[in-house]
Amino acid sequence: MRIVVTEFMSLDGVVQAPGGPEEDTDGGFAHGGWSHPFFDPKVMGGAFDDALAKAGALLFGRRTWQTMAAAWPGRAGDPFADRMNAIPKYVVSRTLGDDALTWDNTTRIPGDEAVARIGELRARDDGDLLVMGSPTLVRSLLREGLVDELRLMVEPVILGGGKTIFPDDGVLRTFELVSTVTSGTGVNVCTYRPVAEG
Repeated sequence: MRIVVTEFMSLDGVVQAPGGPEEDTDGGFAHGGWSHPFFDPKVMGGAFDDALAKAGALLFGRRTWQTMAAAWPGRAGDPFADRMNAIPKYVVSRTLGDDALTWDNTTRIPGDEAVARIGELRARDDGDLLVMGSPTLVRSLLREGLVDELRLMVEPVILGGGKTIFPDDGVLRTFELVSTVTSGTGVNVCTYRPVAEG
């Protein structure tokens, strides 16, 4: 499975709480829901539809999984929601117990086993392993060289601080731009793939 990361991102690289004011206020983040004014159903919605259509499973960090698990089951009847609810899901967590996995088709990956277990999933050949949000998890995946594709929806807004997906370990990582599409709202949907070393 290719690991594909899809993110709403500000010009200054922030991915925190694009969906709503209470989504993630860590660090005093006060701009929750910043992505809504820029959403373009055709271009951005199409990018999500394409990513989900190619996915064999979803992979989340705990906080993003909890947000999604609270939202999607109640939206049954919509084709995108039905796919989100039916597809296999994995959540990396040190704190969730199996009894908390109320969203159908969810399997917990213990945090201390994450790299090895995700590596095993990546070795399978049954569609993409799609990651949405989950900045802490994505930083770890990038650090470990486990990301096969980044789909960044870069929106024309600067947030002045917040969570990012990028490791701050001083390591140079090179990516190639595979495609870019600009929405009518000024969002660049950019697809990047890592360049093999050497």
